[in-house]
Amino acid sequence: MPVVDVVRVGADEFGVVVDGLAELLVDAVAGGASMGFLLPFGLVEARTWWSGVEPSVAAGRTALWVARDASGVVGTVQLRLELEHPNGRHRAEVAKFMVASRARGRGIGRALLGAVEAAAAGLGVSLLVLDTETASPAEGLYRSAGWVELGVMPGHSADPWGVLRPTTFFYKQL
Repeated sequence: MPVVDVVRVGADEFGVVVDGLAELLVDAVAGGASMGFLLPFGLVEARTWWSGVEPSVAAGRTALWVARDASGVVGTVQLRLELEHPNGRHRAEVAKFMVASRARGRGIGRALLGAVEAAAAGLGVSLLVLDTETASPAEGLYRSAGWVELGVMPGHSADPWGVLRPTTFFYKQL
């Protein structure tokens, strides 16, 4: 099994990984992941979206992790911090969590989730929230990592083909 490194990426390194992140996002959407995008969806759109994330990373509002192996970027996750409202600084959202289709089943998702949870705790975050398409493979990972299902919202998000799907909301107290 190839070695995978999980690293936090700051604004200085963002340009080095943005193309790999764009490829990863295209792979996720093409594979049916509900990531907020509709098909057709290509590298230009994905790179543009990721370029929009960079200012948030630079400002410290978003923390970004990337999993890489010899082939390049194989996973990513974001921690979106609540910095605007003092009464919400104890919580953060885990978002845009994806593992390349070619790299699944190797523990990359679990490693990324562990990295984001540990960093959140280190930042004083005590409550994490996330959502995922109901019945997605990610649900099992979240449950096995101690996340608690809050509920299901029907028709919350469209899948890449535009079909409205239910979304399951989870939280974890650190």
